[in-house]
Amino acid sequence: MDDLVSVRRMQPQGTIFVALPHLGPILVWLLTRRTSGWYDSPKKPPWCPPHKVLMAGWITIYFVIGYASYLVWKDLGGGFGRPLVLPLGLYAVQLAISWTVLILFFVARTHGLALLHLLLLYGLVVSTALIWHPVNKLAAVLLLPYLAWLTVTASIAYRLWRDSLCPSQQPQPSGEKSD
Repeated sequence: MDDLVSVRRMQPQGTIFVALPHLGPILVWLLTRRTSGWYDSPKKPPWCPPHKVLMAGWITIYFVIGYASYLVWKDLGGGFGRPLVLPLGLYAVQLAISWTVLILFFVARTHGLALLHLLLLYGLVVSTALIWHPVNKLAAVLLLPYLAWLTVTASIAYRLWRDSLCPSQQPQPSGEKSD
């Protein structure tokens, strides 16, 4: 209940912390508006969510991690003091890698590189959670859905990357044979 009350009493800086992570998805949306149909092609795995669901997942995660970063910032006294360097510096690095993943996946369509960045990001998010835990347990726990989402995204990236390496192993529409 106290956490719900703290959301209602969020300082104005909290809005910045919640909004900041969305710069990446906004950039990707601007860059993919004209070419959004590629992701919904028949080559993606059948269990893969639609493009809009995938982007909605990222946007939701960004709201959650933005709020979590605000909690850490607030509990460490706010401002830009020395105690914030490691917890929020690590968060800034993983946020930049996260945006890079979106660009590699949706804009550049280099799923192998996106997968490598996702694996790096997974380690950074675990490290961030471990560093945040002594500062604010809720903030650390709020990173768990992010780790789950990274697992889903990495599975999709792996499958798309693998299928791009071995196109003859992809399922063919009924009645067609591969070369």
